[in-house]
Amino acid sequence: MDELRQIYERISYLRAKGIKMKDIAESTQMVPSVLSALYSTVLPAYVKNRDKGMDMDDALDASLVWVNNISKKKLLNMLPKLKEGIFNVDMTVKSKDTNTVIPFIETLVYNLHETVNRINTFSGIYMSYSISSSSNALKIEPYLIAPSDDGNYIEVGHNNAYGSTHWGAAFMNGADHLYLMFNEKEKPQMALFNICLKLPMFDNPKYLKGVYTCLDYNYNPIARRILFVKVSDKVSRSEFLKIKGEVKTEDKLSDIEKAYFHYTCQKEDVIRMCAIPAPQMNEQDLILEKKILSI
Repeated sequence: MDELRQIYERISYLRAKGIKMKDIAESTQMVPSVLSALYSTVLPAYVKNRDKGMDMDDALDASLVWVNNISKKKLLNMLPKLKEGIFNVDMTVKSKDTNTVIPFIETLVYNLHETVNRINTFSGIYMSYSISSSSNALKIEPYLIAPSDDGNYIEVGHNNAYGSTHWGAAFMNGADHLYLMFNEKEKPQMALFNICLKLPMFDNPKYLKGVYTCLDYNYNPIARRILFVKVSDKVSRSEFLKIKGEVKTEDKLSDIEKAYFHYTCQKEDVIRMCAIPAPQMNEQDLILEKKILSI
């Protein structure tokens, strides 16, 4: 009976069930690092050698050369106890702590709360200007930046050019940037888009300039320049909802809108990726992608 193969398969089974290596080592009374070396190096090499047709003794000799903390004599002596231990491991996986702290989320929540104290001069209703995803035209859409009703975070609203309204949250990275975050889909589905606005070094600015990142109609990532122009210091949600977004071609723009068009809608103001067949996965595929995107 090939006991080493049985041990390897049993440990693999336990690991797949979520049992930690330190818990398996505790049941076998082995040092965790020794058991880990045995499982990750010796046993897979042994099984591979056996599958090649080597007998047990030669297969074990060949696999032990990869470690220096396990001798053949020691391994064979501990084999009965090792096998008994791993087949008696408690299969009950400890329940996960539902209160586990995720450092990134904790930092994000902290910034969401802290932004409430710093958002005053940036609250209000804005009109945004950026290039349309469907044509070389100016997309004009209203945004609301205001404290939430309960005052715990900064709520942001977006009326897109196609009649949909999205609600999200905002936070400031110190005094340098303001991030607006949205989900375009109904939960639980996620289709994130976000805007990073560079904050000027004075209060009550007329313009906020930044970068808008999202997915295009083919679900490829896209980033484009965006300009926010403040139209009101009011934070009324009902007033904001009355303002609609639209897409306007250059010939229909006012003089000031043409200035916004030339700032946001040029070829260099959009960064895109596209999904194309790339059978070789080499630098020639990268050249081809750039050629397609430059058309």
